[in-house]
Amino acid sequence: MTLTMAFCITIAMAVIETVGGILSNSLALLGDAGHMFMDSFALGLSLFAFEVAQKPATPSRTYGYRRAEILAALVNGIVLILVAIYIFYEAYSRFIKMPEIRGSLMLIVALVGFFVNLIVLSLLKKVGHDNLNIKGAFLHVLGDTMSSIGVIIAALAISFTGVKLVDPLMSLIIGGIILRGAIGLVTESGRVLLEATPKGINVIDIINETKKIEGVRDLHDLHVWTITSGLHAMSGHLLIEDQMVSKASEILAKVSEILRKKFGIAHVTIQVECEKCEDPFICKLEA
Repeated sequence: MTLTMAFCITIAMAVIETVGGILSNSLALLGDAGHMFMDSFALGLSLFAFEVAQKPATPSRTYGYRRAEILAALVNGIVLILVAIYIFYEAYSRFIKMPEIRGSLMLIVALVGFFVNLIVLSLLKKVGHDNLNIKGAFLHVLGDTMSSIGVIIAALAISFTGVKLVDPLMSLIIGGIILRGAIGLVTESGRVLLEATPKGINVIDIINETKKIEGVRDLHDLHVWTITSGLHAMSGHLLIEDQMVSKASEILAKVSEILRKKFGIAHVTIQVECEKCEDPFICKLEA
């Protein structure tokens, strides 16, 4: 419900800013409008991803559709990069030929956009942005809020000084803000899709902590990855001393508890064995 409300407010404001940007002939305002349309796109993708992610796992998709939100976040980031490139291009064009700009209309629309962005930010904050997809949408709106401040400053400068060069200059700043957030979002999404070790988790620390448990000799063939935002998984081979099966079960329970409490890893798959592989991370497969 909160995301739906944020989506409706944002797309309505994007239309208003587009009309205002065309009437005032302000590139900074049009850039801000374009960013708001991307906000709407991001929020729409977030809503879609949430719905898809709720679908249960199937025999052909054993993790369900949890990665849908990561794909949505990646698309958001790529589209934002394209928007930033377009803003840079348009700003360059205006340095060559500067059109007439209506500063007063530009200021009114920018002020309305700023307050609308504050409302949407507060709505997204209630949802929380630990989720990568929500974080992407939050970054969209946060960047747009900063853009609105820039447009307001540019509008004031144009209205009171008549210096129109402020418009493309502010557009370049807005484009830089958008690009920075987009690159970070694409990078983070890419890490998840490539199943890189989650940020803040050190596999050496996992091995050392596990080896402190009585009866554990080593942990190897270790893999740690992110299934979706906030859900980390791990698999590995646990080398233990020769002992009763009941004792081995107690060791596994202790390992799982450490992984959950100290490293935030909830999904754990461990193979217990008594022979050690040469490589600490990869066990060679033999026919």
